[in-house]
Amino acid sequence: MPVFALTILLAAFLLFQVQPLIAKIILPWFGGASSVWSTAMLFFQAALLGGYLYAHWLNERLSRRRQAIVHTALLAVSLLVLPLAPDASWKGSGLENPEWRLLGLLATAVGLPYFLLSTTSPLIQAWYARAHAGAVPYRLYALSNLGSMLGLVSYPVLVEPRLAVRTQSLVWSVSYVVFAALCGVAAWSGLRASGREERVEGERPPAPGWGMRLLWMGLAGCASTLLLAITAYLTQDVAAIPFLWVAPLSVYLLSFIICFEAPRAYERRVWLPLGAVALGFMGYMLSPEGPEYQVPATVALWTAGLLVCAMICHGEIVRTKPHPRYLTGFYLMIALGGALGGAFVSLVAPNLFRAYWELPVGLLACAVLAAAMVAREHVGRRVAWIWR
Repeated sequence: MPVFALTILLAAFLLFQVQPLIAKIILPWFGGASSVWSTAMLFFQAALLGGYLYAHWLNERLSRRRQAIVHTALLAVSLLVLPLAPDASWKGSGLENPEWRLLGLLATAVGLPYFLLSTTSPLIQAWYARAHAGAVPYRLYALSNLGSMLGLVSYPVLVEPRLAVRTQSLVWSVSYVVFAALCGVAAWSGLRASGREERVEGERPPAPGWGMRLLWMGLAGCASTLLLAITAYLTQDVAAIPFLWVAPLSVYLLSFIICFEAPRAYERRVWLPLGAVALGFMGYMLSPEGPEYQVPATVALWTAGLLVCAMICHGEIVRTKPHPRYLTGFYLMIALGGALGGAFVSLVAPNLFRAYWELPVGLLACAVLAAAMVAREHVGRRVAWIWR
């Protein structure tokens, strides 16, 4: 257990450290425009989704031993791109469209390490579940989000102000080598126990239906949409404060930690009424007749509202989590929903709406999905069977 836990914690920490680090190095090369940052975020989201898809494929298609062989081979290859040092030849002349050069630079500089870090949480949990019969691996996902939060908060507070960029790059690269070693140990540990389980495995538990998978994706997408929409609203319409985006992202990650670490903390009789109040008040604040508060109070109210909505979305996901046999598919739906939510706010909504409708749409979606989850359990079998 310690090796699995430490590997997941370190991977999540490095994942959230490398994004601002690489952005600090390369964004000035391309002018630092918002479109450049959006392209970088699109790359990271695609790599994260690709990592979850790879983990699901590996878990479903290959034997446990072949999984270890393939993954340790990729870890070894990823070490060849270290230390983290983007090639300045990707800068170009500055006259042409920089998006494709930026994507190429990110792919060559950090693509494979970031991809493998992204695979860690679902893959390690699947290995842990196979090596320890009857164990519940989902708490490790809470640990993953804790590592993400530590990486998120520590970079602007501790790392960026105190270390030069070159030193940051070297420290990250050394830490990645430690991660690769730990992940290699985790890949091969418990292999005999996993082999025995595969030989004696009998009838598989029932797989979740596509209705349930779509609900997981919708709930994750709703939380992601609200995170990005509220962040954009706070940073563009409320106050241009450096690192203001850390507050909503922190409570978003906190909701994951609470729901996966302590599932009983999500009580419908508590959170659904709070959600109704939060959704109504946030809608009222967006209206022309809405109240006006000082900046700290506005940020606190919207951040608290996001926490309530994220707790509902993630709490409902955890309530319906499948047997550990299907956990990689479960996490793939969560990642896909998060990516679709991000694409909706960043790509679809700006071209679809003339006004800023992303946030009202996210609030409405949260209310509809919460009602659908309640209806799934209380309307009756004639409706509920659709979502099994």
